[in-house]
Amino acid sequence: MPSLRRLTPADAAAHRALMLEAYEKYPEAFTTSHSERVGLPLSYWAERLAPADPAPTVVFGAFDTQGRLVGVAGLNVPETRIRSRHKGLLFGMYVAPSARRHGAGQRLVQAVLEAARARGDLRLVQLTVTQGNDSAQALYERCGFKTFGVEPMAVCVDGRFHAKVHMWRELG
Repeated sequence: MPSLRRLTPADAAAHRALMLEAYEKYPEAFTTSHSERVGLPLSYWAERLAPADPAPTVVFGAFDTQGRLVGVAGLNVPETRIRSRHKGLLFGMYVAPSARRHGAGQRLVQAVLEAARARGDLRLVQLTVTQGNDSAQALYERCGFKTFGVEPMAVCVDGRFHAKVHMWRELG
């Protein structure tokens, strides 16, 4: 079973490498592309992991028994407007193929949900998953997320459009 913890700026290089792998292997799963991120300096990745209280973004990592980062998921609180700042966003979820089916994905989702609850100001968490990624959608459903819509043509990869399933979960 992988160990789990919040990533810090010291994890920036490992986080960068894992996400670039994700963007390259599964481009339809992310709104960000490999080409958009590959040239960014390591400081960009470190800044995203910098501690703050409450941080607008937190990223959790799953580590294998050798201490390698094999999975990530983040919580972003993008809204500052009074009427919609009760919503968080689960983003950047990725588990390396070699680490799948060992509970890392579910533990990462749970860590994001716990971080959202701990903030005290969030009532729900939303996410998107590429339509047809049945294993990821099933994981989110097992974690209590429900579908509330499908966005057609949400992501365009090499001239081919992919829909995104929008899901949400009340923190309750």
